[in-house]
Amino acid sequence: MSQKPTTVEVRIMDKEYLVACPEEARDELIKSARHLDVKMREIRASGKVFGTERIAVMAALNITHDLLEQNTMSGAASSLLKAMDEKLDSALGDAGK
Repeated sequence: MSQKPTTVEVRIMDKEYLVACPEEARDELIKSARHLDVKMREIRASGKVFGTERIAVMAALNITHDLLEQNTMSGAASSLLKAMDEKLDSALGDAGK
């Protein structure tokens, strides 16, 4: 069953935005907006990037990089765990003979 969207006001770098989202996603949207605001303020404070649009793009790139890095690490951890599981199965199989 589809929920009717609600409008949520978020503030990013002192500018207000109205965003439509399902009611059950409201808290996650607010948390995401706060995270983006923090990242954009960090980039602006560095003094290396000027202009809200450029700051937003840099923040998006940084956040995307972090997410992709987490996914890669998760994949690597998964592969490592699988290899360890296979070694355990092999060792336990040999011990059970």
